[in-house]
Amino acid sequence: MAREKSFREIKKLMGNRFEFTAVCDDEVIGKLAISAAIAEVRRIEELLSTFKENSQVNEVNRYAGISPVKVDEEVVGLIVRSLKISSITQGAFDITYGSIDKSLWNFDVNMTALPDPQTALKTVELINYENVRVSIQNSTVMLKNKGMRIGFGGIGKGYAADRAKQVMRDMGIKSGIVNAAGDLVTWGMQPDGQPWTIGIADPDHKKHAFSALSISNMAVATSGNYEKYAVINGKKYAHTIDPKTGLPAAGIKSVSIICPSAELADALATPVMVMGVEVGLDLINQLQNVACVVIDDDDRIYASKNINLKY
Repeated sequence: MAREKSFREIKKLMGNRFEFTAVCDDEVIGKLAISAAIAEVRRIEELLSTFKENSQVNEVNRYAGISPVKVDEEVVGLIVRSLKISSITQGAFDITYGSIDKSLWNFDVNMTALPDPQTALKTVELINYENVRVSIQNSTVMLKNKGMRIGFGGIGKGYAADRAKQVMRDMGIKSGIVNAAGDLVTWGMQPDGQPWTIGIADPDHKKHAFSALSISNMAVATSGNYEKYAVINGKKYAHTIDPKTGLPAAGIKSVSIICPSAELADALATPVMVMGVEVGLDLINQLQNVACVVIDDDDRIYASKNINLKY
């Protein structure tokens, strides 16, 4: 019997680095499955990207405040699930964030002050997930007010990773990983029979892991302030904006969510940063099959009740 091996390919998709790993004993099948997974992510990008002129999302945004837009059932489903996450996070996750005025935020060395609260509030006045009108029966979506925009930056990579995994499994790949720029989903075991494990990165030393977690048949997504941020008066502000205030989230360095779905993990990581340690962990502790690791600005580590960190 042929030994199983890992076959791997890296592609830039959805503006991010995607890595596909298939474990099988046949190189041809492994590579065919990876090619099919890449094609699936490209298909999703055409549907959801706000950078693609003819995407269904841009069509919905163009007709904001004017009329409903017919979209694929798949897009309706993703929007409905997004609105549910908005509801459970009390708006900390919101796909209507696309209307935010980006001119206020550059999050680099040139940013030396926060905008005043009134100005910031004005930039988010069109953000409100409750103003997304969805008809499942007619497969239509309408944004209630002109100028509103939806975007799937907070959930799209996770959704694409889940879909890519499904495509590979349907082609007979019993074990593998799809890593969508840090939002990753695993299934099966490594070629040596060991479970897949992941290191939770130290936000101050990204190449060093402070903890390892077994994540076979699970997904992980991490949101952190170490990729893009501004330091103002000695305090670090993440590029994550609170949809309610228009001001950046502060107090948390990184959030890692572990659950069976990359889509859900992706969608929950950012709102926990916005909600803060106490409220965020309280939410995660109420959800089934979801775990969380949080590192605050003072390097204190917090974990949800159902997680076992290995140092």
